[in-house]
Amino acid sequence: MAGGSSEPGRSVTSKVLAILEVFEMQLRPLSQGQIVELTGLPQSTAHRLLSELVAWGALSRDDNGRYQVGMRLWELGQHAGRQLRDISRPFIQDLHSLTRETAQLAIRDGSDALYIERVYSSKRVPRASRVGGRLPLHATAVGKVLLAYEEDWVREALFRQGLHAVSPHTHVDPARLRDELVTVKEQGFATAAEEVRAGVCSIAVPVFHRDGPVGAGLGLVMASASSGNMTRHLPTLRGVSRQIELATAHVPLSTILRVMTPGGA
Repeated sequence: MAGGSSEPGRSVTSKVLAILEVFEMQLRPLSQGQIVELTGLPQSTAHRLLSELVAWGALSRDDNGRYQVGMRLWELGQHAGRQLRDISRPFIQDLHSLTRETAQLAIRDGSDALYIERVYSSKRVPRASRVGGRLPLHATAVGKVLLAYEEDWVREALFRQGLHAVSPHTHVDPARLRDELVTVKEQGFATAAEEVRAGVCSIAVPVFHRDGPVGAGLGLVMASASSGNMTRHLPTLRGVSRQIELATAHVPLSTILRVMTPGGA
């Protein structure tokens, strides 16, 4: 057994990644016991690896002995999608200024929309995600835009692994979603109404790239009360999308995106 794990052949790297993975969705600090329960690692292995991760700065330990993401890991994570984020930031801020709504930019990472930039509105709108956070592609407007312009095999792989209902309003029927994505591509924009969280709706357009069909999804998030007239923002969204496209044309798509198969590496 590798490294003292109760799982034959499990590498040290896989154990470390398992520990880090529990913090992806758990925003609160976790005790060693909770981490052991979530990862399936032996207490002794978890203790040793947690100590090493704290020493390196990937995790930090509070006065109660609980662990959370450390500053060094957070700083490292800021490099993900950094070129696209840095170039696009002024345009995302401009989109927010012109619409007064929460503006965001996302790329596809496997079966998720990974949010790499966001400027929040001062309006009281429930927050469903954050910069560095991710949501299922099929449940978000930016995700639907990314899916609509992807190759057929990417969409079919996503459908085969099953569509998770994030909220009671999430579209999880593959046939319905296929038809919706055809419409998204025909009209050039996508919408989502309370598919992730009650009280929230969104609209998004694609950001194209010269090396590929679509590089990112550009969207606005607002209160559900505005869902009936979201399309009034389309001219602004498309104008800003074009600006980002022109500004990132010199950056190879391969350096902006990690093209991954849904559910896999």
